[in-house]
Amino acid sequence: MTTTLQDLGIDRMSVEERLALAEAIWDSVAREAEAAPLLPAQRAELERRLADSVARPDAVTLWEVVKARALARART
Repeated sequence: MTTTLQDLGIDRMSVEERLALAEAIWDSVAREAEAAPLLPAQRAELERRLADSVARPDAVTLWEVVKARALARART
């Protein structure tokens, strides 16, 4: 059986409370994910991407640009 928002009473929380809960959940997941070791294939892929970005710096898009594009798309 899947637990729902209603089962947990989350649907009765304010938007601010739900956002705070979502942030707390995300932070707890991030802490666990950071502690988990990378698989060899994951490490190899990260190393490949890093080498590619060093070899082709003009092909890298800054996070600020990506974020601005995504926000612009979300507004339309």
